[in-house]
Amino acid sequence: MASDSFDDESEQKRPTVQVGDPFTEKLLLEACLELMERDLLVGIQDMGAAGLTSSSCEMASRAGNGIELDLTVVPRREPGMTPYEIMLSESQERMLMVAKAGKEDECLAVCRKWDLDVAVVGKVTADGMLRVRDQGEVVAEIPAKALADDGPRYERPYQPPSYQDMLTNLNYDAIPDVKDANAALLALLESPTIASKRWVYEQYDHMVRTNTMVRPGSDAAVVRIKGTNKAVAMTVDCNSRYCLLHPYEGARLAVAEAARNLVCSGAVPIGLTDCLNFGNPERSDIMWQFVMAIEGMKDACEHFQIPIVSGNVSFYNETNGLSIYPTPMLGMVGLIEHSERTMTQGFKAEGDDVFLLGSPREDLGGGEYLKVIHAREQGSPPYLSLEKEKALHECVLSLIHDGLLQSAHDCSEGGLAVTLAECCMSGTEQTFGAVIRLTRGRLRKDAVLFGESQSRVVISAMPAHRQAILDRATRYGVPVEVMGAISGTRLMVYIGDEHSTEKVIDQPVAMLHDRWALSLERTLGEA
Repeated sequence: MASDSFDDESEQKRPTVQVGDPFTEKLLLEACLELMERDLLVGIQDMGAAGLTSSSCEMASRAGNGIELDLTVVPRREPGMTPYEIMLSESQERMLMVAKAGKEDECLAVCRKWDLDVAVVGKVTADGMLRVRDQGEVVAEIPAKALADDGPRYERPYQPPSYQDMLTNLNYDAIPDVKDANAALLALLESPTIASKRWVYEQYDHMVRTNTMVRPGSDAAVVRIKGTNKAVAMTVDCNSRYCLLHPYEGARLAVAEAARNLVCSGAVPIGLTDCLNFGNPERSDIMWQFVMAIEGMKDACEHFQIPIVSGNVSFYNETNGLSIYPTPMLGMVGLIEHSERTMTQGFKAEGDDVFLLGSPREDLGGGEYLKVIHAREQGSPPYLSLEKEKALHECVLSLIHDGLLQSAHDCSEGGLAVTLAECCMSGTEQTFGAVIRLTRGRLRKDAVLFGESQSRVVISAMPAHRQAILDRATRYGVPVEVMGAISGTRLMVYIGDEHSTEKVIDQPVAMLHDRWALSLERTLGEA
């Protein structure tokens, strides 16, 4: 954050906000990765809220040590800053690192190689104190644990709002089944939730220093770790509508989807950071949303053994007393041990088989289909079994590791029909059509096509691997179905039961791509 000193009184009404620089941030991440790869560090933490104060005392407190800082040598972005401002500044693109003894010069050299400002600003001590010096004078001294761990704790009252039952109760009999699935699919592809975000991210540098292996647009972005055969996959997920309808389940679903996205890229999930966005916590219903969301995140992360390594909370997000939807946004990273096994969601070759791993339920509640087609944001979020989700992850990773798959894409917003359309459109060099045959059973047609049942992945593979995939899925206890094959330039979907078969979707992939790829530009008047 910029200094709080201003040239005149009028400027005090217009505080400045520190805006991050993606290029510098990327350089910083590159330097951090190299320092860790070269085993030069014993600790590292980013500077978020409260800047140098929080990062220093938290690192010291966790280790049971103290830390002494010399503000005289701290790099700063403007002159005349007071010790108070330096310690609380939230300027972006900064890390606090603890180097191994005797490795300081090597650390400095790495950071300078990446064009970063760097300095040795202090040392670890054994007395448990956070001691701050400026120009040789001690300007602050306090036990690190007192700041990091012993602060006052609020026990705010919380309870569900009176309208919660109204939100979750939805009479499906009052909602007509889909009549025109072609029109519904096109409308969903144009929805801002589902439509391509390319118009946004291509305005920024998303290929810094050519480390990006998978660009935005697949289940996860993938960045190579230079000097190794490894790669890191990254994704960001949250469905705030699920969290409104059921904060606990919504948070569990966000963790599960983020992990599934990484798995579909060939990565094992290894860590999570969160940005918890809620309304006014002084209201008991908002505090209830917050508590339930945290409990859901905790339970899901413990089941998948994914540590939450960092995060922040943003409260009081409301206008005229109306709060935003509870939005526990999650950023998750995963490790790909062999980068050549990185997987993407787009179909790859004519004639490949298309499979569905997992099975559908009548999960329309809280879905994009109900919102876009029926203007309803009601019902219970999709059911999630953490055990079945974990089995699916292990199955998909096994298939990718053994080179049996051509593509993998998780089934989420918009359901199976949207997932299939995205697979058809997401090839790096060309698009593909597909002929798909689905079994309806006792489910509604709209639930089969657009329901957002969890623990499902669409995969494609060469026909020679069909039996191996079926056997592998059976071994892991994952339902599997050969839905059809990649063929032609149209997406054609048939739904059948014991009596008849009906073609419900028949669209040129070029049309699907046009609606999906240009929706934001058209909505914003840019196309």
